[in-house]
Amino acid sequence: MTHKLAAAPEPPSDALTVAPSAWVSPDARIFPSVRGTKIAIGAGSRLFEFAVIRAVGGSGDIVIGERCMINPHCVLYSGSGIEIGDDVALAPGVQIVPTNHAYHRRDIPIAQQGFLPSKGGVLIGDDVWVGANAVLLDGAEIGKGAVIAAGAVVSGKVPPYEIWGGVPAKKIGIRGEETRQSGVS
Repeated sequence: MTHKLAAAPEPPSDALTVAPSAWVSPDARIFPSVRGTKIAIGAGSRLFEFAVIRAVGGSGDIVIGERCMINPHCVLYSGSGIEIGDDVALAPGVQIVPTNHAYHRRDIPIAQQGFLPSKGGVLIGDDVWVGANAVLLDGAEIGKGAVIAAGAVVSGKVPPYEIWGGVPAKKIGIRGEETRQSGVS
């Protein structure tokens, strides 16, 4: 008996757009949606090796602005959507996960319960730096010029130009004021 695997459907031709001046490492991985989710990478942006962009877990688009740096080992899931402004730097290992599994029922395995309602996706303003291994969850809104410290977990609103760190993330400083510089790399 021979078993054949069904071929995966092809994504629509407009599911992935990469500006001509953007650069995507041949070792980065982009998995466009077959359900209509769009992925757009803006002019001058760079997606480094081993970064992963995957359209899964919802119907939100992933829009990366101009002159952004998505460093190695970053993972962006489409979920409820990701919008990244211009001049944003994601340090290595940043995870952006704008979706939440349903888990309340005990009689059904979590993997079979689907997803909770969206909290609005993830929005990142212009001129933001997100430190290494930070995690941005559904509902995170990072204001213009903010800094997220390495290892922070963000699920709420970060005002413009504030520095946030910790688990869960909280305000630890303001950009432009005298602050401790540790923990932001």
